Amino acid sequence: MLLLLASATTFLIYLVGRPQDTGTLQLAVAILCVVVLNASIGFAQEYSAERTSQSLQAMVPHRCRVLRAGEPSDIPVAEMVPGDVVLLESGDAVPADCRLVEAYDLTVNNAALTGESAPVIRSAEPAVAGPPLRARNCVFMGTDVISGTARAVTFATGPATEFGRIFKLAAAAPRQKTPLQHQVAAMARRVAGTALAIGGLLFAVRLPAGESVAGSFVFALGVMVALVPEGLPATLSVSLAIGVRRMARCHALVKKLLAVEALGSTTVVCTDKTGTLTQAEMTVARIWAGGRFHLVSGVGYAPVGEVQEPAGVQQLLLSAVRCSNARLLRPQGGERWRVLGDTTEGALLVAAVKAGVDLAMDEAPRTAEYPFDATRKLMSTVTVNGTSSGGYEVHVKGASRAALACCSDIAWQGRIRPLDEPCRKVVDRADDELASQGLRVLAVARRSVSAPQPGRQEAESRLTFLGLAGMLDPPRPEVSSAVSSCRRAGIRIIMLTGDHPLTAEAVARRVGIVRHPHPIVVTGTELDGLDAAGLEALLARSGELLLCRVSPEHKMRVVTALQRRGEVVAVTGDGANDAPALKHADIGVAMGASGTDVAREAAVMVLLDDSFASIATAVRLGRAVYRNIRKFLIYLFSHNIAELVPILAATFAGFPLVPITAVQILAIDLGSDVLPALALGAEPPERDVMDRPPRPRREPLFSPAVLGRILFLGGIQAAGVCAVFFWHINAAGVPYADFTSDDPTYRKAITLVQAGIVVSQFFNALAVRTEREGIARAGLLSNPWLLAAGAFGIAMMAAISYLPPLQEVFHTAPLNAADWAVLTAFGALLLAADEGRKAWLRRRTATAQGGPP
Repeated sequence: MLLLLASATTFLIYLVGRPQDTGTLQLAVAILCVVVLNASIGFAQEYSAERTSQSLQAMVPHRCRVLRAGEPSDIPVAEMVPGDVVLLESGDAVPADCRLVEAYDLTVNNAALTGESAPVIRSAEPAVAGPPLRARNCVFMGTDVISGTARAVTFATGPATEFGRIFKLAAAAPRQKTPLQHQVAAMARRVAGTALAIGGLLFAVRLPAGESVAGSFVFALGVMVALVPEGLPATLSVSLAIGVRRMARCHALVKKLLAVEALGSTTVVCTDKTGTLTQAEMTVARIWAGGRFHLVSGVGYAPVGEVQEPAGVQQLLLSAVRCSNARLLRPQGGERWRVLGDTTEGALLVAAVKAGVDLAMDEAPRTAEYPFDATRKLMSTVTVNGTSSGGYEVHVKGASRAALACCSDIAWQGRIRPLDEPCRKVVDRADDELASQGLRVLAVARRSVSAPQPGRQEAESRLTFLGLAGMLDPPRPEVSSAVSSCRRAGIRIIMLTGDHPLTAEAVARRVGIVRHPHPIVVTGTELDGLDAAGLEALLARSGELLLCRVSPEHKMRVVTALQRRGEVVAVTGDGANDAPALKHADIGVAMGASGTDVAREAAVMVLLDDSFASIATAVRLGRAVYRNIRKFLIYLFSHNIAELVPILAATFAGFPLVPITAVQILAIDLGSDVLPALALGAEPPERDVMDRPPRPRREPLFSPAVLGRILFLGGIQAAGVCAVFFWHINAAGVPYADFTSDDPTYRKAITLVQAGIVVSQFFNALAVRTEREGIARAGLLSNPWLLAAGAFGIAMMAAISYLPPLQEVFHTAPLNAADWAVLTAFGALLLAADEGRKAWLRRRTATAQGGPP
C-alpha cells in the first residue's frame, strides 16, 4: 500500500510539474511495476502453497470399512456410494449419512452437528417419521463413534449429507491468521511507519536548503522505497511452502502453517508407545496356559512359525478368535499380510493359525457382543456352541486383572479347577513375568450359557480362566537415534501409555527414553490422587517420566499442566480417546496409517508412517523454516541500511544529489533481493540445528540477535558504498555545488554505489546462510540456487552499467575491471568479518560448555 501511494503521488507530481521531468515518470512506472510483479509472485506462490496443502492432505488415508460382495473391504471414503453397508466400531468417524440395521451398545458424538456435549445412544429399531437428525436409527457424516459396533446402510454421501450442508456455510467464513502472519503484519506496520518518518524528516531537511518541493518530495519517496522490503511477502510464502513439502517428503503432513511455526519451539513431546515407538505389528511371543509357558515363533502378520505344544493353547486361541472383529488378509498386489481391524486381535488370529486353528472352519455364529471399553477393559461375545451339547458360549478377552476378577475357575493341566488364592498368585506372577519382558498381556476366559443374549453382567461372571497371551510389538529401528536427537535439542520426552508399567519401561529402555536405573513411573490411579499442584510438582521433576495405565482424562490433565508451566507441548495419539489431548496440545500429532479418523481430524500434523522418528525430523525442519525466515529478513533489511546511510550521509554532508536514486533501489530490490531471498528460504537445516535449545515461545521475528546482525552486516555494506561514493566524488576535485545529474563523475559514482550493494549482497547471502557454522563447512556449492540467484543479480547490474538503453533509464555509467575488483574486495571483507563473528560465537559457546575452543 505504501508503494502504491508513492507511485500515485510521483505520477501526480509528473503531471502537474512544469517542465515535466521524465525521471519522475520513470520512477512512478518503476514503483508500479515492482508492486505488480510482487503481487503476481505472491499470488502465484500462495496459490501453489494452497494447492500443495490440498494435494498433501489427500495423502491422509480417509478410509472406511464396508461390505462389498458380502466381504469386508477397506475403501477410501470418497469411493462410498448410497447403498453401501458400513461397518462401524469405537473410534471410527462416520463416513456418510447412514441408517442402522444392526447396533450393539452404540453411542455417537453428535457435537459437530447438534452441539450436544454428551454422547447419544443409537439403535437399529425403527424410528417415527420426522427430521433425520432426530432419528435414533441414523448416524451422520462428521460425527464419531464413542463406543459399540454397528452396521448401517448409506443413504447420503459428500455434499448431500447434513454435514455437507453445514460445510458449505463454514467454507464462506474468513480464514484466521496465524501468529506468524500477525508478526509479519506488525513488522510491516513498523517498517511503513519508519519509512514515512524518515522520509518526512529528510523532506523537512532538504526543503529549506533551496530545493523545490517536488524535488524534495521525490527524494523523500526514494528514501521510503529504500526501506520497504518488496520481496518479503513472496519470500515468506515460498519458505513456508517449502517447509511443508519437505516435511511431507519425510512422512509428516502439516495441515496448518501454524504447526510449522510451533514445531520450532517444541519443548516437550508426550508420546504414545504402540505404533509410534514400535512397529504396530503385534506378534504373540509367549502364551501361558494350563500352568506353563508356550513359546511362539515368527514375527509379524504372516502366519509363518509354530507354537510350542499347540494342543495346550488351542482352546485359548479359539476363544480369542471368537472374541475378535479383526480379519487376517492374504497378500494381494504385492502387499504383505495385513490385519483389518485391531492389531491385538490380529496377532491372536495369526497365533491361532500357527497353532493349527482353521479360521474359516472354526467360525461360530455370533448372537451378542459387548464391545471393549476403557472402564471394564474387557470385550465379550456370545456364540453358538457347535458341540453336541448345544447351548451358547461366552468368550471374553481383556486386561488380565479385569478378566481374573470375573473368573471363578481355571483351566489347569487339562481339567477345570476352582480359582483359589494360590492359583491367582500363580497367574499374577505369570502376568508380571510376561510384562517384565516388554510384552503386552491379554487374558482369555470363557463360560457356557443357556440364553443367546445374556445380560453383560451375567455374561462376564463365573468365567473359566484359560490363560494369558504375551504380545511383542518390536521397536522401530530408527526411533533410538530420533530420541537421542530430541535429547540433544533440549526436548523432553514423556511416555503416556495405557500399558502395564513393566511393559512401558521395557520398551522405553529399548529406544533410549529411559537410561537410568530408576525412572519415575506413575500409574493412572496415582495420578487420580494428585491435585493440580501435585501434578505440576511431578512434571517439574527432572527425572525420566513414564505415565502408565492412563486414560484420556489423564492425558488432558498432563498436557494442560505442562502448558501452565510454559512448555510447548507436542502430543501423539491414534485413537478416538486421544482426540481431546491432540486438539488441546500445541502440536497434535496423529498416526496416518493406524490412527482413527477422529484422531487425524483433531491433529494438526499427521505422521504418514506412524514413526516417532518423523516427529524428530519435523521438529528439525520446523526449526529450519523459522531460521530461514530470519535469514532472509537479515538479508533483506541489511542492504536497506546500505541504501539509506549514503543518502543520509550525502544530505548532512551538503551534497546536493542522492548517492543512489529510487529507480536504482527498485532495480536492486528486483534483481538482488527476491531471487536470493527465495533461495535462502530453501536453505537446508544447519548441522547443529538440533544441538540448540528450543527458541522462546514469544520470541519476536526481530529479536535482539536479528537486529544486531542486521546492523552489523548493513553497517559494513553502508561503510563500503559510502567510501567508494565519496572517494570517487572527491577524486574529481569539483565542488559539491557544481555537480549535476548528468555529470559523468556523478553517474559513475552512483553506479559504484548500486554495484557495491549488489556485489556485497552476493557475499551477504553467503554469510547469512548459517548463524554459527563456517561457510566452508556448510559448503559453498550446497545451495546452487543461491549462487545462481546472486549471479543473476550481478549480471543484471552489469547490464545496467554497460547497455546504453538501461544507462539512460538508470543514469549509470560503465565500470572498469579495477572498479569491480574494489567492490569485490569490499564484499569479501563483509564475508570475512561475519566469519570472524561466527568463529567468536563458536569459541564462546565451547568455552561455556567446557569444551575445547
